[in-house]
Amino acid sequence: MTRNLPAAAAGTWKLGSFEVNRLGFGAMRLMSTSDGGIRDRETSIAVLRRAVELGVNHIDTAAFYFAGPRLANELINRALAPYDDLVITTKIGAGRDFEGNFYFARPEQLRAQVEENLRQLGVDHLDVVNYRIGQNLDRGTGSIADGFGALAELREAGLIRELGISNIGPGHLTEALAIAPVVCVQNQYGLSARREDDALVRRCAEEGVAFVPFFAVASGTGEDARVAEVARRHDATPAQVRLAWTLHQGPNVLAIPGTGDLSHLEQNVAAAALELSEDDLETLDGNG
Repeated sequence: MTRNLPAAAAGTWKLGSFEVNRLGFGAMRLMSTSDGGIRDRETSIAVLRRAVELGVNHIDTAAFYFAGPRLANELINRALAPYDDLVITTKIGAGRDFEGNFYFARPEQLRAQVEENLRQLGVDHLDVVNYRIGQNLDRGTGSIADGFGALAELREAGLIRELGISNIGPGHLTEALAIAPVVCVQNQYGLSARREDDALVRRCAEEGVAFVPFFAVASGTGEDARVAEVARRHDATPAQVRLAWTLHQGPNVLAIPGTGDLSHLEQNVAAAALELSEDDLETLDGNG
């Protein structure tokens, strides 16, 4: 059980049929070093196993997370299969070719992307799949009905348990909910990023949908001094303050910080227990 471990300090949320600790782990940074090199495979495996030891039970990945010979899904499979008490969330819609160039799949290509994730993770179904949109639909007004509808059919076929959507605008959530249950929305969002989504965070809470920011610890600009001030108050790092701010945005907001470094992992997980006061939150939002 993970309830008494550090990652559980911020509480839990249900992704449909799955209950997860709100502090999870994102696999995007697992394969590369900060200078762009390829990380040692055994180090990446050790980070994944340590994350689970600390109580992380929600891991976010994608088949298009790879660097050189390192594939996030393969590392997760090697480190953590058979995934006892873990929820693995992946993304499709977006993809990368063998040269690393991004593309966005047509609806008829989505099943192949699902099957690619199934093979790499070594499972017969995917716990949660986020439909990651882009191009002219990128947080815009275009319809996602065909793509999300194709995933809903794969869910009915038993290849997927739960569905989410990623990189979307409010209209896309309305459209998706009319097609199939949506358990999470995954958008770029943080203290200094995409704050136009504040209203979408509240909307998700009203709908019982998790909001799962990516790049929540992305470097900011004007508010860095405020982050540093709050970090000093708590003897914490700026990254921990940003993660704590994220988790304070609502009980439906999850965090999936990623790293390939063991010390950074432990710092990130410790942010689950960082309690920010109203004064702290006002300072961070520029009101204090």
